[in-house]
Amino acid sequence: MSHANSSATTAAIPRWLRVILPAAIILLWLLGASIGGPYFGKVSEVSSNDQTAYLPDSADATRVQQLASGFTDDDVLPAVVVFTSSTELDAQQLDTLEAAVADLSQLDAVPDDISPLIPSDDGLAAQAFVPISADAEIGDVVAELSERLEAAAPAGVTAYVTGPAGFTADLSAAFSGIDGVLLLVALLAVFVILIVVYRSLLLPIAVLATSVFALTVALLTVWWLAKAGVLLLSGQTQGILFILVIGAATDYSLLYVSRFREELRHTNDKWRATKNSLRGAFEPILASGGTVIAGLLCLLLSDLKSNSTLGPVAAIGIAFAMLAALTLLPAVLYAFGRAAFWPRRPKYEPVHAAGADAAASEAVTGGWAGLGRRIQRRPRAVWIVTSLVLLAGALGVTQLQAHGVPQSDLVLVSSDARDGQTALGEHFPGGSGSPVNVIVDADSLQQAADVLLDRDGIASVTVASGDSASGSATVTADGISAAGPPGTPTPEPTVVDGHVLLQGTLTDAPDSAAAETTVTEVRAAYADAGLDALVGGVTATAIDTNAASIHDRNLIIPAVLVVILLILMLLLRSVLAPVLLVLTTVLSFFAALGVAALVFNGVFQFPGADAAVPLYGFVFLVALGIDYNIFLMTRVREETLRVGTRAGILRGLAATGGVITSAGLVLAATFAALAVIPILFLAQIAFIVAFGVLLDTFLVRAVLVPALFTDVGRAIWWPSKLARKEDQ
Repeated sequence: MSHANSSATTAAIPRWLRVILPAAIILLWLLGASIGGPYFGKVSEVSSNDQTAYLPDSADATRVQQLASGFTDDDVLPAVVVFTSSTELDAQQLDTLEAAVADLSQLDAVPDDISPLIPSDDGLAAQAFVPISADAEIGDVVAELSERLEAAAPAGVTAYVTGPAGFTADLSAAFSGIDGVLLLVALLAVFVILIVVYRSLLLPIAVLATSVFALTVALLTVWWLAKAGVLLLSGQTQGILFILVIGAATDYSLLYVSRFREELRHTNDKWRATKNSLRGAFEPILASGGTVIAGLLCLLLSDLKSNSTLGPVAAIGIAFAMLAALTLLPAVLYAFGRAAFWPRRPKYEPVHAAGADAAASEAVTGGWAGLGRRIQRRPRAVWIVTSLVLLAGALGVTQLQAHGVPQSDLVLVSSDARDGQTALGEHFPGGSGSPVNVIVDADSLQQAADVLLDRDGIASVTVASGDSASGSATVTADGISAAGPPGTPTPEPTVVDGHVLLQGTLTDAPDSAAAETTVTEVRAAYADAGLDALVGGVTATAIDTNAASIHDRNLIIPAVLVVILLILMLLLRSVLAPVLLVLTTVLSFFAALGVAALVFNGVFQFPGADAAVPLYGFVFLVALGIDYNIFLMTRVREETLRVGTRAGILRGLAATGGVITSAGLVLAATFAALAVIPILFLAQIAFIVAFGVLLDTFLVRAVLVPALFTDVGRAIWWPSKLARKEDQ
């Protein structure tokens, strides 16, 4: 369209509307951000890191936790207090420690039923069990316990707070940097990349503002849904939400900015440039975001609530990322016009020839065009060699140890709870404070106890008893034993709905492989004996979580592939191209996972990986990797309609190479920022996704796909009519 026609079209739109509409959009986003901003510091109010809360309701560990609360008066989380000394503790020291432990009941969050101090057989340690109200700030309470006990401990005695409460406090402390450090590092990394890419100051600020506003409104929405109990929120989900929204919103913004700058070269009318940019960016952004959302919503098929709740939480974030990139950013760039790109303002370079033929006749220049031409000289050799490189990386998948990790290894920094568990295992049964919980019919109490007592991995067995001062009574092969002098009445077990609660103390640490073996054997023994017993506790929770993760991985990965394949078929109006795109993306994922496995084992020497790591890596890499496929192939299809397949691939690569590279760098940097949170799971996801995105950006999307599609030729569009369109 000529400049005169463009001016006439713009003149038909009232000037007040061209001012009011962008201003109203910006004000609406400012209002949403001002309301949502304060919620960054309030996420802990609606989130939980309790692993059992995320198990399916049908899991044994979940049912045991629900039923076990009926055997105690309080909803508490146990802390295990451990004192150690290099010399034998004398009576005076033990009295001092006993008094220090008893004084803990002065804290509002600590009920009165603290256990007596229990010396170890070797005399070098003592332990006590301190209940903490589950609705208290566990991290703060554990910190205060540690401070009080360290101050009261005699010289030469070291105090630790471990057990479930201690590890929960460690996780809370590790996640505490999400609102500040993680967000700051991610935004700073994105800002530096944008400065380098655009060599402008105002444009990076506009793009970052778009991302931050999208995140703020998304967090506001998620917070209230979590508050209403519609969604479950954890520190892990929160961190992924932050990174995903910042990365995705920036990627979508980069695509729009690229289109807007391109339009400003062909028109002096910024309203028309905005309109054309939205028309060109709307479909790929909507398709990309829609594909990611569809992939994330496949997580709803998960048995694990930590996975199933991540799906809608992240999908909400992606939806606001798209909305901000298609409303807020266009309004801001319209307001600034060419000034947004200062000092490298795009020059007005009108095409003097007519219509699409003129655009098609323009020379395709630049580094990406040069790469495309080199690829098209020998496309088959290029895609075969590239595929072999990726296959070589994928071989490392066989070294991935994604079978779960001990709870004590989840936190990558120093851990008082971890040190305390080590000290506990040196002087007491390793499972003290984290027993195996068994709910069984009262009539089968002794038979069920015998099953536990027959296991070498069980040190002792008790039954919940309201008649006992300690809340439990010891069970031996001869029955329930009475504590105290001869003639002491035998306490009666607490019976709730015809059931009793047995607790077996593990000889090994509750998060160890040996403890998991013991619990697995106990469950099998009950099944063989025909006993209707539910086995729960910390170790059982880990077993059930790992089993659910494997089930989810095997179910969701194929579902994501099918959903993405169908969306690509609809978008590209083709069958063959989407199949090839999905295959290249899957190959890229396995290469990234294989390299990650070698790095985890050989460089970082991680103790293993959670069973959910491959699933999360797959969902993020495949869903986000398809983004770049969509950016590239929607433009290739657009160009193919004008100039044919071979030239369309060249023009599509030249037009999108820069924006895809920038988007890949931004997304890799944002996910890499997850590594600042000292949680093993997040560090592994950070590496897999960051490395995978870079691999996808610089090798798969820039080399493999153009080479493969050039070699296949116009048949990639089969069965659409484009498969019959001759190249110009």
